[in-house]
Amino acid sequence: MTPSSGLAGLAAPAQIAERLAATGYLCDDDLATVTFLALRMQRPLLLEGEPGTGKTALAEALAEALDVPLVRLQCYEGIDATQALYDWDFPRQVLHLRALEAAGGVDLEEAEKNLYDERFLLARPVLTALQQSPAVLLVDEIDRADDEFEAFLLEVLSTYQVSIPELGTVRAAEPPVVVLTSNRTRELHDALKRRCLYHWIDHPGLDREVAIVRGRAPEVSAELASQVVNVVHQLRDRGGLEKPPGVAETLDWARALEHLGVTELDLESSARTLGALVKYREDAERVTQALDQMLRP
Repeated sequence: MTPSSGLAGLAAPAQIAERLAATGYLCDDDLATVTFLALRMQRPLLLEGEPGTGKTALAEALAEALDVPLVRLQCYEGIDATQALYDWDFPRQVLHLRALEAAGGVDLEEAEKNLYDERFLLARPVLTALQQSPAVLLVDEIDRADDEFEAFLLEVLSTYQVSIPELGTVRAAEPPVVVLTSNRTRELHDALKRRCLYHWIDHPGLDREVAIVRGRAPEVSAELASQVVNVVHQLRDRGGLEKPPGVAETLDWARALEHLGVTELDLESSARTLGALVKYREDAERVTQALDQMLRP
């Protein structure tokens, strides 16, 4: 199935929301609309927001909804074009040359030219997405990369093609669906933002987060799911945490409580399972104090 055929039945944002919901991803009308437009207009989708709000999960759900491969490029400080695009398999090239030398009677100059053949090419995520199109290319945490890498990525997204000097130009038969995520640790350049459709993802509202927990963790009772989400929302609203819990932490906490046989949230079980909810010692102390106020009989 190609994105074009996958989009054949999608005439409105509500239908992409239904497709995503079928994978377990629940989105609001605004996110469904910008996702629909990104698909229709063949534009990259840039998602910013706090960690744990579902940016990466959207790309995963989109690949499942369109029935295409998900190719993930995880960005980090120091990443360069080679690590995103392609490299040559040097050990295999050396072994190939040695085998030819051992066989004898081989024109080594001609053999060296053949070293830059596709069989020795190591395709990295960006090249893989172009070759495997249709696909969803997830460029995760683009804000961790530097300006030079951002400029390289902009060039690729402008043409959906790359040039390999030894082999020629590789063009995508169909532009991949591109989702870029950012936790906004730094501002991205305007040129990249102009190329994309943009959406800021907030933490979901109370009812939608309860629905997410019920959908992703059906083993958790409706009552416990409601109590957990209610507490998480209060913690977020209080502020002062190094890392407010995202949806992923809400799910982990609800599942941890269920594994312990908890049917109703209480102070003791909450304190024992805080490792599923918060990831900093300072946050654990603040949350413990807050829970004492919220849950003490």
